[in-house]
Amino acid sequence: MIDISYHDSVKDVQAMFDANTGLRIGEMTPFDRPQWYDLLEQTGLNPIYAAASQGDDRAILSLMKEGSRIVPFRNWYAFTWQPLAQRNAAGDALIAKLAQDLKSRAHRVTLEPLANENGAADQVARAFAMAGWRVEVTQCDVNHVIHLGGKSFAEYWKERPGPLRTTLKRKGKKVTTKVIENFDPALWDQYEQIYGASWKPEEDHPKMLRAFAKAEGEEGRLRLGLAFYDEKPIAAQFWTVENDCAYIHKLAHLDEHNRLSAGTTLSAALFEHVIDQDRVKAVDFGTGDQPYKADWMGQTRPRYRVDCLNMKRPAAWVDLAKLAFHRLKDADVPMLAQRPWAG
Repeated sequence: MIDISYHDSVKDVQAMFDANTGLRIGEMTPFDRPQWYDLLEQTGLNPIYAAASQGDDRAILSLMKEGSRIVPFRNWYAFTWQPLAQRNAAGDALIAKLAQDLKSRAHRVTLEPLANENGAADQVARAFAMAGWRVEVTQCDVNHVIHLGGKSFAEYWKERPGPLRTTLKRKGKKVTTKVIENFDPALWDQYEQIYGASWKPEEDHPKMLRAFAKAEGEEGRLRLGLAFYDEKPIAAQFWTVENDCAYIHKLAHLDEHNRLSAGTTLSAALFEHVIDQDRVKAVDFGTGDQPYKADWMGQTRPRYRVDCLNMKRPAAWVDLAKLAFHRLKDADVPMLAQRPWAG
Protein backbone atom coordinates (compact mmCIF):
# COMPACT_ATOMS: atom_id res chain seq x y z
CA MET A 1 0.00 0.00 0.00
CA ILE A 2 1.29 3.45 -0.94
CA ASP A 3 0.92 6.16 1.70
CA ILE A 4 0.31 9.75 0.53
CA SER A 5 0.86 12.88 2.60
CA TYR A 6 1.15 16.62 2.04
CA HIS A 7 3.35 19.06 3.96
CA ASP A 8 3.96 22.81 3.97
CA SER A 9 7.49 22.79 5.40
CA VAL A 10 10.61 20.96 4.29
CA LYS A 11 11.29 20.21 7.94
CA ASP A 12 8.28 17.87 7.87
CA VAL A 13 9.88 15.75 5.15
CA GLN A 14 13.50 16.13 6.25
CA ALA A 15 13.77 12.45 7.12
CA MET A 16 12.70 11.46 3.61
CA PHE A 17 15.82 13.15 2.25
CA ASP A 18 17.93 10.74 4.30
CA ALA A 19 19.31 7.95 2.11
CA ASN A 20 18.74 5.52 4.96
CA THR A 21 14.98 5.82 4.45
CA GLY A 22 15.29 4.48 0.91
CA LEU A 23 15.10 7.73 -1.07
CA ARG A 24 17.79 7.61 -3.74
CA ILE A 25 18.03 10.80 -5.73
CA GLY A 26 19.69 10.43 -9.12
CA GLU A 27 22.11 13.18 -10.06
CA MET A 28 21.64 15.38 -7.04
CA THR A 29 21.95 19.09 -7.87
CA PRO A 30 22.21 22.13 -5.58
CA PHE A 31 18.47 22.65 -6.10
CA ASP A 32 17.36 19.29 -4.68
CA ARG A 33 18.62 19.59 -1.12
CA PRO A 34 16.34 20.40 1.83
CA GLN A 35 18.55 23.41 2.58
CA TRP A 36 17.63 24.88 -0.81
CA TYR A 37 13.93 24.41 -0.16
CA ASP A 38 14.30 25.97 3.27
CA LEU A 39 15.80 29.09 1.67
CA LEU A 40 12.94 29.18 -0.86
CA GLU A 41 10.40 29.05 1.96
CA GLN A 42 12.03 32.11 3.51
CA THR A 43 11.25 34.15 0.37
CA GLY A 44 7.52 33.91 1.07
CA LEU A 45 6.64 31.15 -1.38
CA ASN A 46 4.18 28.55 -0.08
CA PRO A 47 5.29 24.99 -0.83
CA ILE A 48 3.29 21.81 -1.17
CA TYR A 49 5.51 18.80 -0.53
CA ALA A 50 3.61 15.84 -1.94
CA ALA A 51 5.16 12.71 -0.47
CA ALA A 52 4.59 9.03 -1.22
CA SER A 53 6.07 6.02 0.51
CA GLN A 54 5.84 2.26 0.26
CA GLY A 55 8.17 0.09 2.29
CA ASP A 56 11.65 1.55 1.90
CA ASP A 57 10.78 3.50 -1.27
CA ARG A 58 10.11 7.23 -1.13
CA ALA A 59 9.17 9.99 -3.58
CA ILE A 60 8.69 13.72 -3.12
CA LEU A 61 7.25 16.28 -5.53
CA SER A 62 8.06 19.80 -4.34
CA LEU A 63 5.17 21.89 -5.67
CA MET A 64 3.19 25.09 -5.17
CA LYS A 65 0.00 26.70 -6.45
CA GLU A 66 0.15 29.33 -9.17
CA GLY A 67 -3.32 30.62 -9.86
CA SER A 68 -5.50 27.61 -10.60
CA ARG A 69 -2.70 25.21 -11.47
CA ILE A 70 0.14 23.44 -9.68
CA VAL A 71 3.74 24.18 -10.63
CA PRO A 72 7.19 23.33 -9.23
CA PHE A 73 8.27 24.90 -5.96
CA ARG A 74 11.15 26.91 -7.39
CA ASN A 75 12.33 30.32 -8.50
CA TRP A 76 14.50 31.39 -11.41
CA TYR A 77 17.75 30.77 -9.53
CA ALA A 78 17.26 27.01 -9.98
CA PHE A 79 18.58 25.51 -13.23
CA THR A 80 16.20 22.55 -13.15
CA TRP A 81 13.42 20.87 -11.21
CA GLN A 82 13.01 17.14 -10.80
CA PRO A 83 11.00 14.59 -8.82
CA LEU A 84 12.93 13.22 -5.88
CA ALA A 85 12.48 9.54 -6.57
CA GLN A 86 14.26 6.49 -7.87
CA ARG A 87 14.36 6.25 -11.67
CA ASN A 88 12.74 2.83 -11.83
CA ALA A 89 9.35 1.14 -11.75
CA ALA A 90 9.02 1.69 -8.00
CA GLY A 91 9.62 5.42 -8.44
CA ASP A 92 7.15 5.54 -11.33
CA ALA A 93 4.48 3.89 -9.21
CA LEU A 94 4.95 6.34 -6.34
CA ILE A 95 4.79 9.39 -8.64
CA ALA A 96 1.77 7.94 -10.46
CA LYS A 97 -0.01 7.57 -7.13
CA LEU A 98 0.79 11.19 -6.27
CA ALA A 99 -0.41 12.24 -9.73
CA GLN A 100 -3.69 10.42 -9.17
CA ASP A 101 -4.19 12.15 -5.83
CA LEU A 102 -3.34 15.59 -7.27
CA LYS A 103 -6.45 15.43 -9.48
CA SER A 104 -8.46 16.58 -6.47
CA ARG A 105 -6.26 19.66 -6.08
CA ALA A 106 -5.98 21.14 -9.59
CA HIS A 107 -7.10 20.63 -13.16
CA ARG A 108 -3.58 21.26 -14.47
CA VAL A 109 -0.03 20.51 -13.35
CA THR A 110 2.82 22.17 -15.25
CA LEU A 111 6.32 20.96 -14.39
CA GLU A 112 9.45 22.64 -15.76
CA PRO A 113 12.31 22.84 -16.53
CA LEU A 114 13.05 19.12 -16.55
CA ALA A 115 16.18 17.43 -17.84
CA ASN A 116 15.91 14.15 -19.69
CA GLU A 117 19.50 12.98 -19.80
CA ASN A 118 18.75 11.68 -16.29
CA GLY A 119 15.30 10.38 -17.27
CA ALA A 120 13.38 12.95 -15.23
CA ALA A 121 11.15 14.29 -18.02
CA ASP A 122 10.31 10.79 -19.23
CA GLN A 123 9.51 9.62 -15.71
CA VAL A 124 7.19 12.52 -14.90
CA ALA A 125 5.35 12.26 -18.23
CA ARG A 126 5.04 8.50 -17.96
CA ALA A 127 3.80 8.56 -14.36
CA PHE A 128 1.18 11.26 -14.93
CA ALA A 129 -0.06 9.43 -18.04
CA MET A 130 -0.36 6.25 -15.96
CA ALA A 131 -2.57 8.24 -13.58
CA GLY A 132 -4.91 9.28 -16.42
CA TRP A 133 -3.71 12.82 -17.11
CA ARG A 134 -3.38 14.06 -20.68
CA VAL A 135 0.32 14.87 -21.02
CA GLU A 136 1.88 17.42 -23.38
CA VAL A 137 5.69 17.65 -23.48
CA THR A 138 7.55 20.50 -25.18
CA GLN A 139 11.03 21.94 -25.03
CA CYS A 140 11.05 25.10 -22.92
CA ASP A 141 14.75 25.99 -22.62
CA VAL A 142 18.35 25.03 -23.37
CA ASN A 143 21.21 24.13 -21.06
CA HIS A 144 24.85 24.66 -22.03
CA VAL A 145 27.26 22.13 -20.53
CA ILE A 146 30.73 20.72 -21.12
CA HIS A 147 31.88 17.22 -20.21
CA LEU A 148 35.62 17.40 -19.74
CA GLY A 149 36.56 13.75 -20.09
CA GLY A 150 39.58 14.13 -17.83
CA LYS A 151 41.06 17.09 -19.74
CA SER A 152 43.37 19.58 -18.02
CA PHE A 153 42.62 23.28 -18.33
CA ALA A 154 45.38 23.60 -20.95
CA GLU A 155 43.76 20.88 -23.04
CA TYR A 156 40.31 22.42 -22.57
CA TRP A 157 41.62 25.86 -23.54
CA LYS A 158 43.19 24.61 -26.78
CA GLU A 159 39.70 23.61 -27.93
CA ARG A 160 38.15 27.04 -27.40
CA PRO A 161 37.46 29.36 -30.36
CA GLY A 162 40.41 31.38 -31.62
CA PRO A 163 38.91 34.82 -30.89
CA LEU A 164 38.29 33.83 -27.26
CA ARG A 165 41.87 32.61 -26.79
CA THR A 166 43.19 35.75 -28.50
CA THR A 167 41.17 38.00 -26.21
CA LEU A 168 42.63 36.36 -23.11
CA LYS A 169 46.16 36.50 -24.53
CA ARG A 170 45.86 40.23 -25.32
CA LYS A 171 43.99 41.39 -22.24
CA GLY A 172 44.46 38.76 -19.57
CA LYS A 173 47.21 40.68 -17.77
CA LYS A 174 45.27 43.94 -17.58
CA VAL A 175 43.24 42.74 -14.60
CA THR A 176 43.97 40.61 -11.57
CA THR A 177 41.66 37.84 -10.41
CA LYS A 178 40.84 36.15 -7.12
CA VAL A 179 38.91 32.93 -6.52
CA ILE A 180 37.78 32.15 -2.97
CA GLU A 181 36.16 29.03 -1.54
CA ASN A 182 35.06 30.43 1.82
CA PHE A 183 32.28 32.98 2.20
CA ASP A 184 33.66 36.48 2.84
CA PRO A 185 30.98 39.12 3.63
CA ALA A 186 33.14 41.97 2.31
CA LEU A 187 33.83 40.20 -1.00
CA TRP A 188 30.17 39.27 -1.35
CA ASP A 189 29.31 42.94 -0.84
CA GLN A 190 31.63 43.70 -3.76
CA TYR A 191 29.88 41.05 -5.85
CA GLU A 192 26.51 42.66 -5.07
CA GLN A 193 27.82 46.12 -5.94
CA ILE A 194 29.09 44.93 -9.32
CA TYR A 195 25.88 43.06 -10.06
CA GLY A 196 23.75 46.05 -9.05
CA ALA A 197 25.72 48.39 -11.31
CA SER A 198 25.83 45.99 -14.28
CA TRP A 199 23.38 45.41 -17.12
CA LYS A 200 21.77 42.57 -15.21
CA PRO A 201 18.16 42.88 -14.00
CA GLU A 202 17.56 43.56 -10.33
CA GLU A 203 17.78 40.48 -8.13
CA ASP A 204 14.43 39.07 -6.99
CA HIS A 205 15.73 37.74 -3.70
CA PRO A 206 19.28 38.96 -2.99
CA LYS A 207 19.08 37.89 0.65
CA MET A 208 18.31 34.33 -0.42
CA LEU A 209 21.25 34.28 -2.82
CA ARG A 210 23.56 35.61 -0.11
CA ALA A 211 22.35 32.98 2.35
CA PHE A 212 22.86 30.29 -0.30
CA ALA A 213 26.41 31.49 -1.00
CA LYS A 214 27.18 31.57 2.74
CA ALA A 215 25.88 28.02 3.20
CA GLU A 216 27.83 26.79 0.18
CA GLY A 217 30.96 28.40 1.57
CA GLU A 218 30.50 26.66 4.91
CA GLU A 219 30.31 23.32 3.07
CA GLY A 220 33.34 24.08 0.87
CA ARG A 221 31.31 24.23 -2.34
CA LEU A 222 31.55 27.98 -3.04
CA ARG A 223 33.74 29.36 -5.81
CA LEU A 224 33.42 33.16 -5.87
CA GLY A 225 35.54 34.95 -8.45
CA LEU A 226 36.38 38.65 -8.65
CA ALA A 227 38.40 40.64 -11.18
CA PHE A 228 40.15 43.89 -10.21
CA TYR A 229 41.49 46.86 -12.15
CA ASP A 230 43.53 49.39 -10.21
CA GLU A 231 42.46 47.45 -7.12
CA LYS A 232 38.80 48.17 -7.90
CA PRO A 233 36.46 45.18 -8.43
CA ILE A 234 34.98 45.34 -11.92
CA ALA A 235 33.72 41.78 -12.57
CA ALA A 236 32.31 39.03 -10.39
CA GLN A 237 31.08 35.44 -10.82
CA PHE A 238 29.34 33.08 -8.44
CA TRP A 239 29.98 29.36 -9.00
CA THR A 240 29.57 26.24 -6.86
CA VAL A 241 31.11 22.78 -7.10
CA GLU A 242 29.23 19.61 -6.21
CA ASN A 243 29.29 15.94 -7.22
CA ASP A 244 32.10 16.47 -9.76
CA CYS A 245 30.20 19.31 -11.47
CA ALA A 246 30.77 23.08 -11.40
CA TYR A 247 27.63 25.22 -11.62
CA ILE A 248 27.83 28.76 -12.99
CA HIS A 249 25.11 30.65 -11.13
CA LYS A 250 25.79 34.34 -11.68
CA LEU A 251 28.17 36.57 -13.57
CA ALA A 252 28.35 40.33 -14.07
CA HIS A 253 30.79 43.07 -14.95
CA LEU A 254 30.84 46.85 -15.17
CA ASP A 255 30.05 48.08 -18.68
CA GLU A 256 32.37 51.05 -18.27
CA HIS A 257 35.32 48.62 -18.35
CA ASN A 258 34.24 46.54 -21.33
CA ARG A 259 37.51 47.30 -23.14
CA LEU A 260 39.38 45.25 -20.53
CA SER A 261 37.36 42.05 -21.16
CA ALA A 262 37.51 41.36 -17.43
CA GLY A 263 34.65 38.88 -17.68
CA THR A 264 36.62 36.72 -20.11
CA THR A 265 39.72 36.78 -17.91
CA LEU A 266 37.70 35.94 -14.81
CA SER A 267 35.84 33.11 -16.53
CA ALA A 268 39.15 31.61 -17.64
CA ALA A 269 40.48 31.82 -14.07
CA LEU A 270 37.42 30.05 -12.70
CA PHE A 271 37.49 27.35 -15.38
CA GLU A 272 41.16 26.75 -14.61
CA HIS A 273 40.39 26.53 -10.89
CA VAL A 274 37.54 24.03 -11.14
CA ILE A 275 39.26 21.92 -13.81
CA ASP A 276 42.81 21.72 -12.43
CA GLN A 277 42.15 22.05 -8.70
CA ASP A 278 38.64 20.68 -8.16
CA ARG A 279 39.03 18.13 -10.98
CA VAL A 280 35.39 18.44 -11.98
CA LYS A 281 34.05 16.23 -14.74
CA ALA A 282 31.55 18.77 -16.07
CA VAL A 283 30.64 22.46 -16.00
CA ASP A 284 26.97 23.49 -16.15
CA PHE A 285 26.10 26.98 -17.46
CA GLY A 286 22.44 26.83 -16.45
CA THR A 287 19.57 27.72 -18.76
CA GLY A 288 19.43 30.23 -21.58
CA ASP A 289 20.82 30.04 -25.10
CA GLN A 290 22.98 33.17 -25.08
CA PRO A 291 25.53 32.92 -27.93
CA TYR A 292 28.57 33.62 -25.73
CA LYS A 293 27.96 30.43 -23.74
CA ALA A 294 28.78 28.30 -26.78
CA ASP A 295 32.36 29.66 -26.76
CA TRP A 296 32.97 28.16 -23.33
CA MET A 297 30.89 24.98 -23.44
CA GLY A 298 30.84 21.83 -25.52
CA GLN A 299 27.22 20.88 -25.98
CA THR A 300 23.61 21.87 -25.38
CA ARG A 301 20.88 19.85 -23.71
CA PRO A 302 17.15 20.54 -24.00
CA ARG A 303 15.01 21.34 -20.99
CA TYR A 304 11.37 20.28 -21.08
CA ARG A 305 7.97 21.41 -19.88
CA VAL A 306 5.57 18.62 -18.94
CA ASP A 307 1.98 19.89 -19.01
CA CYS A 308 -0.58 17.56 -17.42
CA LEU A 309 -4.31 18.12 -17.89
CA ASN A 310 -7.18 16.43 -16.09
CA MET A 311 -9.66 16.19 -18.96
CA LYS A 312 -12.55 15.43 -16.60
CA ARG A 313 -12.41 19.07 -15.50
CA PRO A 314 -13.90 21.69 -17.91
CA ALA A 315 -11.05 24.12 -17.23
CA ALA A 316 -8.63 21.58 -18.71
CA TRP A 317 -10.36 21.75 -22.10
CA VAL A 318 -9.86 25.52 -22.18
CA ASP A 319 -6.17 25.11 -21.33
CA LEU A 320 -5.78 22.37 -23.94
CA ALA A 321 -7.14 24.71 -26.61
CA LYS A 322 -4.62 27.35 -25.51
CA LEU A 323 -1.79 24.83 -25.67
CA ALA A 324 -2.85 23.79 -29.17
CA PHE A 325 -2.93 27.42 -30.29
CA HIS A 326 0.56 28.12 -28.95
CA ARG A 327 1.90 24.92 -30.50
CA LEU A 328 0.63 26.06 -33.91
CA LYS A 329 1.98 29.55 -33.31
CA ASP A 330 5.41 28.22 -32.30
CA ALA A 331 5.60 25.34 -34.73
CA ASP A 332 9.40 25.26 -34.52
CA VAL A 333 9.35 24.35 -30.80
CA PRO A 334 10.19 20.63 -30.75
CA MET A 335 8.17 18.00 -28.94
CA LEU A 336 9.89 15.06 -27.37
CA ALA A 337 10.15 12.21 -29.85
CA GLN A 338 7.16 9.88 -30.21
CA ARG A 339 6.15 8.57 -26.79
CA PRO A 340 3.05 6.57 -25.79
CA TRP A 341 2.22 9.25 -23.23
CA ALA A 342 2.59 12.24 -25.57
CA GLY A 343 -0.56 13.98 -26.75
